[in-house]
Amino acid sequence: MENRYANHPDDSKRYTTSELRNHYLVEENFKDDEIKLTYSHVDRIIFGGVKPVNQELELLAGKEMGVDYFLERREMGIINIGGTAIITIDGVEYELNKRDGLYIGKGNKSLKFKSVNSEEPAKLYINSVPAHKEYKTVKIDINQAQPIKCGEAANLNQRTIYQYVHPNVCESCQLLMGMTILEPGSAWNTMPCHTHERRMEVYFYFDMQENTRVIHLMGEANETRHLLVKNEDAIISPSWSIHSGVGTSNYTFVWGMCGENQTFTDMDNVAMDILR
Repeated sequence: MENRYANHPDDSKRYTTSELRNHYLVEENFKDDEIKLTYSHVDRIIFGGVKPVNQELELLAGKEMGVDYFLERREMGIINIGGTAIITIDGVEYELNKRDGLYIGKGNKSLKFKSVNSEEPAKLYINSVPAHKEYKTVKIDINQAQPIKCGEAANLNQRTIYQYVHPNVCESCQLLMGMTILEPGSAWNTMPCHTHERRMEVYFYFDMQENTRVIHLMGEANETRHLLVKNEDAIISPSWSIHSGVGTSNYTFVWGMCGENQTFTDMDNVAMDILR
């Protein structure tokens, strides 16, 4: 598991492009027959990919966590962006098709992942955050996720936000997780932008062609920075940073949040004339 450390916003103003990428961008989140995770010290979120191809993979707790099993003091959300998966939790199997989700509560000890078809392997994107209470495991098909239509064609930002791990769908301690799908011809997400001091966020971009790129905007609103993001890259967004982007084509991204509350609309909107 890779570690990423937290820092002060003033530090980021001085970073070169390479330094920004080293601190905030996580590439290659999926590798065949591997569990590839990143541990961010921003609210101690763990995120990354599980891609079982030819074998079943088991998620174990490493030294970074200091516990006997992965979900001893954590909860987890999963969204499958690949082929059909079988996830076995303490002996109980859950089948996830493409774009299905799963919430797994604190206290579950055994987590195993396999693909139904090795020719079309599952690609399971994970967010895991600290938890103080046990909630039941819930499978969330995409047709059970709560959709919210946003944007206008004139502003190049028509999109649907699907809420998976959200109080309107299932109970969790502090994790919020969902997916945003941009319509063809739309390129912008989350603009006008916002921050939320009470929660951090991770964006995971996918459904992008080889040469498609997203220009992800980050930083304080009055002094922004940007990162060029390719397919299946993730971005760590501290609570003080905006998180927005525009692509060379439409794309999809998974968002995951943790922090002080679960109020999805609790955000500090940034007026366009403040952006620099």
